[in-house]
Amino acid sequence: MTHGGGKRRRADRRETGGSARKALRTTTVCAASATLIAGSVLGLAPTAQADGGVRFVDITGDVGTVLKANVVTPSEADGTRRYPLVVLPTSWGLPQVEYLAQARKLADSGYVVVTYNVRGFWQSGGRIEVAGPPDTADASKVIDWALANTPADAGHIGMAGVSYGAGISLLAAAHDSRIKAVASLSGWSDLIGSIYSGRTQHLQAAALLDGAATLTGRESPEVRQVFNDFYASDLSKEQELIAWGEKRSPAAYVDRINRNGATVMLANAWGDTIFPANGYADFYEKLTGPKRLELRPGDHATAELTGLFGLPNDVWTDTRRWLDHYLKGVDNGIDREQPVQLKSRSTGGYEGYPDWKSVAATSRKIDLAGTHRIHANVDSGADGGIIFLSSMLDQVAQAPPAAWIPLLPRRWAAVWQSEKYASAQRVRGTVKMHTTVTGTKASGTLVAYLYDVGPLGLGKLVSNAPYTWYGRTPGRPFAVDLDLFSTAYDVPAGHRLALVVDTVDPLYIEHNPSGAQLTFSSPADDPSYVSVPLREQ
Repeated sequence: MTHGGGKRRRADRRETGGSARKALRTTTVCAASATLIAGSVLGLAPTAQADGGVRFVDITGDVGTVLKANVVTPSEADGTRRYPLVVLPTSWGLPQVEYLAQARKLADSGYVVVTYNVRGFWQSGGRIEVAGPPDTADASKVIDWALANTPADAGHIGMAGVSYGAGISLLAAAHDSRIKAVASLSGWSDLIGSIYSGRTQHLQAAALLDGAATLTGRESPEVRQVFNDFYASDLSKEQELIAWGEKRSPAAYVDRINRNGATVMLANAWGDTIFPANGYADFYEKLTGPKRLELRPGDHATAELTGLFGLPNDVWTDTRRWLDHYLKGVDNGIDREQPVQLKSRSTGGYEGYPDWKSVAATSRKIDLAGTHRIHANVDSGADGGIIFLSSMLDQVAQAPPAAWIPLLPRRWAAVWQSEKYASAQRVRGTVKMHTTVTGTKASGTLVAYLYDVGPLGLGKLVSNAPYTWYGRTPGRPFAVDLDLFSTAYDVPAGHRLALVVDTVDPLYIEHNPSGAQLTFSSPADDPSYVSVPLREQ
């Protein structure tokens, strides 16, 4: 993977592969626990759920693949009228009963609801295609079946889903013009941009997905090879990997979605460690029809979780309002609200904006002055946390990953701090870093972290992002521009902001050859800085 001598390349690949396999084994245990718990709680025995208007059916998907599905119809349905249809593809690794609580609520309010297990998982046939063409074709086949076998109205069709179901719903809207409304919850717009941002493999995210697929489904040979190439860091496969991901990215089909006219609601969490919020924000700006963007504290799919158990939940409430308005014509005011709705990680209320660009009214720069030289290959103690756990703690207890900034070893971490702020700084949007890097090796990885630093030096993580490069001339400086993951965080008065850069983070695969060193500088003709977006004070 790296561009040093042959022995070093082989050693580095062995180290990277070993780290990936170790992380995969560890994350598989987590995936097993999460999946089995979800399967036990959400997947109550079908016979126990078969009353109350729920039917368990087999639907023939693309090229004859059998999809296991549930159908829930309004209790008053007697064959004399048609009802709007909502199709819910399952999340990655979860059974088709995942949405039963929400399906019942939708049916009680006048919808025909079909929730189906996507191909390759649980009892559905076929193999996992990762939202490939067979998955989008399956969605259309499910719609065909519903129109032929339920009192569904062909003129009022919507799709919604969490995570994997969210991505499939958006892709289906690009390929099937019958779909008039979509609610995409904790999904993605750019698949490779999500798990390979900054040309850096998001190791824990990929390992979690891989582990869950191994436990609950059957990967296609192509998907298995993609995972293997991803872990192996094989640069010769990079363009092939990007092309594979583009076919599975709604962003590649945004013109089709706009042309087909589907209304789109997007919801995600600030701390989503699988599909960072940046992707949805960029995608939202490219949509031309009625649209809505909601971003809240939490990690991947945690904001929607309580709603899957039928408990009150803002995401599902707004999903139903979105479908009610655009499929049933209910005048509930959702079309007159500010379309961008954000909840800060630091406060409990929602903030409305006319568009994503308006989220940051201004910005404040922090100069990354001076020259800092660090050694690679050692974790400095500044980290992005643990997938799911860290952002969930932030969601429920406002306790993000933390580090004692004065104690971070400067041998392995470069640190810059702002002055103390006299008033609260309400960070909103995407923090951008610009710096000049000189490496002693041709390849490398850095990870940037922005911290809120209190009076005693404790830093709470505001945002982070990785960046990897290859083929650079050792000793020759080059510019780095990096967008950190979008966020909404309030820095209290009397605190500082600190930017920390190191080279190792358990969330990512790093590509620093043994003994590498990095120097960060700020040339007079191209000064280094961090630009922090701020809400109007």
